[in-house]
Amino acid sequence: MSVFKNVIVYRIEPTWSQELAAAEEALQAQRFVPCGASQEKSVGWVPPRGEEHGPLLESVGGQWLLEFMIEAKSLPGSVVRRKLEERLAHIEATEGRKPGKKEQKELKEDIARELLPMAFSRHARVTVWVDREHRRLVVNAANAARADEIVSSLVQALPGFGVSLINTKIEPAAAMSGWLHTQEPPAEFSVDRECELKATDESKAVVRYAKHALDIDEVRQHIESGKRATRLAMTWDDRVSFELTEGLQLRKLVFLEGTDEAAPGDKKEDDFDADVAIATGELGQLIPALIDALGGEMEIGAAAADVMPAQAAPTAGAPAVAAPQEEEAPF
Repeated sequence: MSVFKNVIVYRIEPTWSQELAAAEEALQAQRFVPCGASQEKSVGWVPPRGEEHGPLLESVGGQWLLEFMIEAKSLPGSVVRRKLEERLAHIEATEGRKPGKKEQKELKEDIARELLPMAFSRHARVTVWVDREHRRLVVNAANAARADEIVSSLVQALPGFGVSLINTKIEPAAAMSGWLHTQEPPAEFSVDRECELKATDESKAVVRYAKHALDIDEVRQHIESGKRATRLAMTWDDRVSFELTEGLQLRKLVFLEGTDEAAPGDKKEDDFDADVAIATGELGQLIPALIDALGGEMEIGAAAADVMPAQAAPTAGAPAVAAPQEEEAPF
């Protein structure tokens, strides 16, 4: 199962409505074109089945699937620096002067342009799922900057399309801290053996547990001292394991044994329709169950509760923390 590994979920604005054929036609204007010799980056939509000249939008069981391609050329910094040093040395030897900072910057940019046609390209393909019935957009990305780029492309391509991040009435960090403190996760969910706890004071201390039991006094003491859970490994209904983050992202998704029973017909390793049916079927149940576990979806403009459920509140409260900046680069 490789359709989704990490997901960021958005709420599609209720005013948007478009038929498959119209959406497919609109996406053609942003079909991916490989980088030219002097082009540093290119993005666009590609056929999700991988078929050359295939449709950019597939509908499987009423669920729309797209795939976004990112190509970027990168130059080793050491190569650029070496070329720059050679050029600076040549100028000093022939003209008897040392170029200033502005000229050095311009020289460096010239060198990068000259080397770009020889640079290696790196590619990333990102699966996107549009659930029109439940007004959800699911992007297979762990990096917020990449997800934002894809959302922007959809907004530009599809007339009237708009989304917003899903916010819950209880902040994920507060809920996860409560579940760890009481060892009482919500119904259908279980706590696994990995988590990350962060202090909210000036120390910014971080404690991580990996492959470790979490129902221990040490974890509860960390929470009571003011640390908050920012990541927690969980399993839903013995069907999907994942890591929940304080930003309501689902990472390290694994579809467990038995989920392939949701696929129509015989499951094959290369069966695109079966993979999509499994992923959208399981996530279509997991996402609303998780939102319910976090108090339900918050109305636009309201503020999420920065408190744990009453039965989960530790003796020492913890102040709010801002959502983390993503540490992962687009590549």
